[in-house]
Amino acid sequence: MMGLGLQREVVIVHSSDLHLGADYSADQSRPDTLSVLPEVLAAAAAARADLVILAGDTFENNRLPPPLLERAAGMMSRFNAPIVILPGNHDPLTPDSLYRRGEFASVPNLCVLGLTVGEAALFPALDLEVWGKPHLDYADMSPLSDPRSRSTRWQLAAAHGHYIDGSEEPGRLIASWLIRRDELTATGADYVALGHWNRAARVGDPEIHAYYSGSPDYAGTVNLVRLKPDGTVAVARAPLRALPSRAGVE
Repeated sequence: MMGLGLQREVVIVHSSDLHLGADYSADQSRPDTLSVLPEVLAAAAAARADLVILAGDTFENNRLPPPLLERAAGMMSRFNAPIVILPGNHDPLTPDSLYRRGEFASVPNLCVLGLTVGEAALFPALDLEVWGKPHLDYADMSPLSDPRSRSTRWQLAAAHGHYIDGSEEPGRLIASWLIRRDELTATGADYVALGHWNRAARVGDPEIHAYYSGSPDYAGTVNLVRLKPDGTVAVARAPLRALPSRAGVE
């Protein structure tokens, strides 16, 4: 049977670097360290998103207390579409990772790449997969090495790291988590959801839809990705109601 992804538009919301649980004590406008999560999910609900991708650093660190994680898990479980999380350099999939704790075990719509699924999450009803390499520790890694072969009509990649145009970046002392232009092209993905930069930006070759969403606290937006029935991809930025954008579209 032909999947739904072949018959209608598929809507994706991409965000990253929420840093839930970070200390906002210096910013009295945001005393609740989880408040950005319902804002992102509300934007996704308003767009009638079929899927949400959080491309790394969803949480500030792996040492957050159980009550905070229970609240975050409750917010995610009440969202009516799948959520795919790629562990980043702040919340890597270490043996003591918060994602391995019990708070998230009962969230049926949550996929954590590298944990609840392998490096790819498949959504047959959308004829779509999302693949990505989670950060497993705090050491260097290549976020887009060994790209996955396409197995569905729509293929999305997620990566958390620093983009550089060339093979090397002059003056960079520690080449950690680098994403290069040719690696983006090699994915062959319809959309590459990037995280690690606070600002929203498009990177790589023009024929590749590779975007940083930016941190919602900085950008004031999420990326709204529309996979159209004719095979084209449209990307825009959808505002968060409580957060004014601090940076223009790039």
